[in-house]
Amino acid sequence: PRPHPAAPPGPMGADGWQLGSSSDAEKQFSRCAAKLRGLRPDCGQLRPELNLLFDQLLSENYNKTFYPNINIRAEDVCSLLKHASGLVPLSQEHLVVKLCQLIHHLLNQLKVIMDEQTLDVLVNYTARALKMCSTWTHSDVLLALSTVVYGNGLQCHQHLSDLLGEDGMLLVYSASSQENMELRRVALTCMANICFRIPGQQPLDDQYRSVCFTVFLKTLQSPKPPNTDELFYCMVIQAALKGLQCCLSGGKWKFSGGEELGSVLASLKRLMFHGAPGVSVEWPAVLYPAPLPQYEGLSVPKPAEPPKSSDPPKDGSNKKKKSRGKGKKTSAEESRGNDGEEDDKEAVSATLQKRGGREGGRGEGESLCKSSATSLYPSWIRNSSDSEFSDSEGNAQSKLRLYHGRVRQGALHCLLAVVKGVEKRTLYGYWSSFIPDSPVGGPPPLNLLTIILKDPSPKVRASALQVLSAMLDGSRQFLAVAEDTASPRTSYTPFSFSLATAVRELHRALSLALLAETAPQTLTQVIKCLAYMVANAPYHRLRPGLLSPLWKQMRPYVRHRDVNVRVSVLTLYGALVTTQAPLPEVRLLLQQPDSGGCSTGSFTPDGVSSPSRTPTIQPQRSLHTHSPHVLHTPGEEDSLAPWLLRLCVSLVTQPREDQSDSEGASGGAVFEPSPVRLEALQVLSHLVRGYFSLTQECLCEIGQVSARCLGETDPSIQLHGAKLLEELGTGIIQQYRAENNVPESSRVPMSQVVKFWTEVLSGPLNGALQNEQHPMLQTSACDTLSSILPQAFAQLPDKTQLMCITVLLGLTYSENYLVKTAAVRALGVYILFPCLREDVMFVADTANTVLAALDDRSPNVRAKAAWSLGNLTDTLIVNIVGVDFQEELSDMLLLKMLQAATRASADKDRVKSNAVRALGNLLHFLRQSQLTRSAFQHPLEDAVRALVKTVQSEATMKVRWNACYALGNAFKNPALPLDSALWSHDAFSALCHVVTSCKNFKVRIKSAAALAVPSHRGCYGDTKRFSCVWHSLATALENSEDTNDFLEYRYSASLRHTLSQALLHLLSVSEPQDMPALGASLAGEEGRGIKEHLVRYLRAEEGGEEGTEGEKDTRGDSFNPQQRIRRLHITLVFIFGILTGHYRL
Repeated sequence: PRPHPAAPPGPMGADGWQLGSSSDAEKQFSRCAAKLRGLRPDCGQLRPELNLLFDQLLSENYNKTFYPNINIRAEDVCSLLKHASGLVPLSQEHLVVKLCQLIHHLLNQLKVIMDEQTLDVLVNYTARALKMCSTWTHSDVLLALSTVVYGNGLQCHQHLSDLLGEDGMLLVYSASSQENMELRRVALTCMANICFRIPGQQPLDDQYRSVCFTVFLKTLQSPKPPNTDELFYCMVIQAALKGLQCCLSGGKWKFSGGEELGSVLASLKRLMFHGAPGVSVEWPAVLYPAPLPQYEGLSVPKPAEPPKSSDPPKDGSNKKKKSRGKGKKTSAEESRGNDGEEDDKEAVSATLQKRGGREGGRGEGESLCKSSATSLYPSWIRNSSDSEFSDSEGNAQSKLRLYHGRVRQGALHCLLAVVKGVEKRTLYGYWSSFIPDSPVGGPPPLNLLTIILKDPSPKVRASALQVLSAMLDGSRQFLAVAEDTASPRTSYTPFSFSLATAVRELHRALSLALLAETAPQTLTQVIKCLAYMVANAPYHRLRPGLLSPLWKQMRPYVRHRDVNVRVSVLTLYGALVTTQAPLPEVRLLLQQPDSGGCSTGSFTPDGVSSPSRTPTIQPQRSLHTHSPHVLHTPGEEDSLAPWLLRLCVSLVTQPREDQSDSEGASGGAVFEPSPVRLEALQVLSHLVRGYFSLTQECLCEIGQVSARCLGETDPSIQLHGAKLLEELGTGIIQQYRAENNVPESSRVPMSQVVKFWTEVLSGPLNGALQNEQHPMLQTSACDTLSSILPQAFAQLPDKTQLMCITVLLGLTYSENYLVKTAAVRALGVYILFPCLREDVMFVADTANTVLAALDDRSPNVRAKAAWSLGNLTDTLIVNIVGVDFQEELSDMLLLKMLQAATRASADKDRVKSNAVRALGNLLHFLRQSQLTRSAFQHPLEDAVRALVKTVQSEATMKVRWNACYALGNAFKNPALPLDSALWSHDAFSALCHVVTSCKNFKVRIKSAAALAVPSHRGCYGDTKRFSCVWHSLATALENSEDTNDFLEYRYSASLRHTLSQALLHLLSVSEPQDMPALGASLAGEEGRGIKEHLVRYLRAEEGGEEGTEGEKDTRGDSFNPQQRIRRLHITLVFIFGILTGHYRL
């Protein structure tokens, strides 16, 4: 096969390529295009003219990498190619080849987006050329076709049947029977480009994508044809891998049943090790999902001779060898389908030198089988500078190693697409094929960790780390089963213990990779992978000791010369302080005094600057002053803030001591790059959120850091500073919540909280609240205002309180929906403050603002407005005992709130859930004088009917649960005419229907509780309605254990408890006219179950043994023993009287 010729040389640049000006290329293109447009098919000298023009156009370099300012319009290129295709007949095959080369040359280098007409003309021309021209032209024709269809597969649907249908040209040339490997490669590349989908586009039809997928998979599964050059075979496999990746990434892909997914994974796993030195295995054709490990059996290897010396090669052996020459680009490198692939820049021998050092200093790595490690260790790494190859042989070997590495990298990219495209639950069954779940002993298994630790190419190692990161991402629910705190049974290994072992193996292998890795990009991936693992592993269920070595091992890397490494280290520390916070092991690590330097002995990773920067932050000292570093005695160190907190503050506020990255302007204080500072602020926020008790000593200092960030000009820094303030405020609120039981001595003193917020609110936060150019900053500033401790807010100066309220009320009129949402939410928080909820003017202002927001076009604004309205009506219920408050609150405002909440109850579910809550509170709050007014009659009826409709609707269970609760809340208002109103029948009927038929037990519980709210018999209406309520509750009690959903069964005890309470309440308010119906109910078969449940309930109330644990835990009323015995006696006498007909009032 003939490789496609490289583009003719043009001006060359810094690497020997002398650059001309982009205007020269533009002029040449314009001149040639003008001449070409002047040619007609009947010209006498057409063929020589076309030859000359094509040669001139091909000789120019239009690559935008060299000429970023080149300005050749896409329509001019399309016009030229369309006209040229009409001038070149298919009988002139040499001109056809040159035209195809020109199509590829111009479209590929200028990145032209074609119009539909040009696309149709060129696809039609190349498709006809495949049918009519000789075979020797097909390589160039297919290359042009692959360039034309790149990302345009869906637009070429009228040609796809000829290309991919039965006996289509692409299927013929891509078949395993095709002997011409170059044609096979280009055909596969063309199919891959057809499947390639630009983000935002619709995917290719499943019919054709499935055809391509089958071809790609068969190519990967078929063995190398005999007498085929390994280099060409690698190029074919690489094209098939690229195509498979495009299929998997081009929209949702569903694997067919059977073994298709296992076949793909088996092929990819085999190709992950393609060309890897020393790997000789019999690979399975299919991988099967299994909970137990599935490893490949190593074939009997030849005894490997141990290396003479374990020392890495001496400096100077291969160190000065230059990088391999780029040489002549092959057509594989020129195809647009391979744009994402780059040549390995590192020198081969330099890479080998680095990999030679990967075996040294591994510690636990000695547990690997030495003979197997030796076989996996490439012989070309162990060789000395005396090469056993000639120069030409050495170049061939280097090129083959390069292509082997590309195949392995392509296989890992495909595997990454599979991991991202397949459902997590399905993929968990295959974990044991890629991640070890047992300690290494004997021959090491071949998995992702083998590649991460052993592969000589940093790009391949980085790709394996990306796959592992994708597998770990989102695996928290799966890994939550892992546990090894108890000793495993000797008879079998529990699945939880296997998962725990897998986590430990990941820790061990990634720690080794961290020590051995030298390439900064791959090192970044190692640390990111560790962060994914830390974020998903259940360390509270594992034996302690995994995180401490990792914590100490990472400390030197915070001074790494590469910015990306420093950022990833901070990301990892953020994961460490976030996972299952507060974690005892992490708390101990945070409390350890700083040793003043690296905690990992004398080891200093490559790329880490040696000068140590150990920031010192004394509690309650200002962070605005940068005092010189001083030594501290152990006693002083114990009072210092955690080392991680001091580090992050230092990275944010202090200039860099080592300015080797050349960031910032010269001749001044150079701070850390923005990504490092942002990540440090993120870690500070995580630290405050998870370990507030360890950071509260530096409350004011961290507040000053936030204020400093808010005073900077970078909006991202300002935003993270505001979020840090919000976390501080939330941490203080959590301490003061009664349910958290934090002793007063352990809380931040109230005086300090007031001082903190006084300083914050008098600082640059005001500027952030008024910064209309950055809505996200305003939004975060509003969230910060809502995180003020209510007790502290009451002690702030009056002008400060007024400022907060005024700013929030003003921001609710912002044109940006994010700002408006945050402001409305903050008002919903403030309305619950004890010092503000009795202020009628504030309540009225907030109500008017919230009512306006309920009509906003943004659903996010309406959802928060409904939540705030719910909170506001909660405040009304709190103030219901205050006669003055009720009289001062405007009736018209109450009517507006009632009507707005009714309208909102027909909105989306996230609006509706709080709207019905507000309706229940408003119906509870209304007084007799208001209910009798004609203006309230229809709104009252509409409100109740809205609640009834919501209870009966198919809305989410949370909405229906809230609606049932709201009806019960409304029934608490004695002024409501439950006995006479027409809507009363609908309300009771809806609750009776739900309590017996709803599949969700929590909805049943709330409906039963609502039916037990009316305090006297008259509220239940006539005897018929009262009997209906009784029978509904009795039926619900009888069926309280009937459910097909196991998750609902856990609420059955609470449901029985509530139903029993409701039935006893009905007994307690019943009247003589109700006795016949109740007696008939209790005397029949239904009555036996009711009596059993009621007696069991009363015994549970008394503390008897027959009450279930759930029933005991969920009882709402508390009685002393004498009251319980008396209640049991009265109830039993009451039931006996009903049954015997001797009922007495």
